[in-house]
Amino acid sequence: MADAMEGRATPDPLGEVLHALRVKGTFYCRSELTAPWGVTMPPMPGDMWFHVGLQGRCVIDVEGHPPAELTAGGFVLVTRGVGHRLYDVPEAPCPAVERLPHEYDDGRYALLRHGGGGPKTTLVCGALRLDHHAAGGLLAALPPVMHLHGLSALQAEWMQASIRLMAAESRGMLLGGETVVTRLADVLVVQAIRAWLEQRADAGGGWLGALRDPQVGRAMAAVHRDPGRRWTVAALASTVGVSRSVFAARFKERVGRAPMAYVDEVRMSIARDRLEAPGATVGEVAWSLGYGSEAAFGRAFKRVTGETPGAVRRRAG
Repeated sequence: MADAMEGRATPDPLGEVLHALRVKGTFYCRSELTAPWGVTMPPMPGDMWFHVGLQGRCVIDVEGHPPAELTAGGFVLVTRGVGHRLYDVPEAPCPAVERLPHEYDDGRYALLRHGGGGPKTTLVCGALRLDHHAAGGLLAALPPVMHLHGLSALQAEWMQASIRLMAAESRGMLLGGETVVTRLADVLVVQAIRAWLEQRADAGGGWLGALRDPQVGRAMAAVHRDPGRRWTVAALASTVGVSRSVFAARFKERVGRAPMAYVDEVRMSIARDRLEAPGATVGEVAWSLGYGSEAAFGRAFKRVTGETPGAVRRRAG
């Protein structure tokens, strides 16, 4: 039976998850920086920092990781949202970026001019988060600092095309330019994640390895696609065409926890987002995720998250 699990043709669960990724931008900034200059980016828990080089060069220094040099046409993603420094020379002072004066086009797009008046470096930087309940597993699989190297010709072409368009829009800032720049930034982040994953198609461990497994990955994708279905181990095993016992053992081996524990984690991640939405009720969220009563949903939510659904709703206002 285990051999049968290997041989069946399957769709691409990882591609399905990537296709569903959406980004929510928190903050975007065009930075015009003249030598000598340095800035410190604050921690943004739950977000990712990205930096796109449009002109000149700089160093991105994340504590505990080798410094990354960013030049024109380059892209660096700080996936954990940790604080870090950017500078043109190591001895440059690095004030907190939020304390420097910015010009705002709207609440999320800013222009920063800073530095000593020497040669110019121009960047587009920002903070955003992935809006998908699979994002936690994906982010845990990514390196803390993603500096893309060795791109294929096709990958390099579309990355550079996006960056060139961003540079042109950012330079002229025509009508609606800030919208184009922010959308391009969102696309670049997803492109970068895809490119990194494609470079590591043989990764066999952790969440990515489980998602690439022919049958376990299909089951995981099915849960993400339809979290409100009344899943059981038998129903998941049937979805991928193997016995309950073989599926349960293989799922735990690849994912590190039992199938229904994973189902609960996915549901509670979705539940938290829905509970924080304006006007949401605990009963509606419970029903949408396949629970027959608020009590059953509440017990599952408390077991997985350590707090009650009501506490999340009250905090969200």
